[in-house]
Amino acid sequence: MIRRTFIALTAAASMLSTAAYAADMDIVDTAVGAGNFTTLVAAVQAAGLVDTLKGEGPFTVFAPTDEAFAALPAGTVEDLLKPENKDKLVSILTYHVVAGKVMSGDLTEGMKAATVQGDEITITLDGGAKVNGTTVTAADIEASNGVIHVIDAVLLPPM
Repeated sequence: MIRRTFIALTAAASMLSTAAYAADMDIVDTAVGAGNFTTLVAAVQAAGLVDTLKGEGPFTVFAPTDEAFAALPAGTVEDLLKPENKDKLVSILTYHVVAGKVMSGDLTEGMKAATVQGDEITITLDGGAKVNGTTVTAADIEASNGVIHVIDAVLLPPM
């Protein structure tokens, strides 16, 4: 029993120190450190948005995981990463970003938020937080210049 308690306390302390460390890193470094946003980070680099997302902010990023990008039709990511598609990639990525730091406790049913791209996203809370119907799988990952909410699909701006 004591051994289990010690292991649980050690694991909890480890998670807390990781969370505290993440709050000292900007959004890009936090995403890199998480390990499940390699496609997102590659896209941010290809779009030339690294310096922006390392900037002062604050920003709220609804971050699709590698699995979310993998669920797109075959060849979509590779096509978007081509230099000739940079404007489209920038539009998609900035559609995942809201100016300001919006924590999960700030979300309300039917809330509309203007994205950096220019269009709005809609937040719903029935059955868990969702952004345009996409599920928020982890919330409130704090970074030095904002917050990341993990989503399970890539958001596409209205055409």
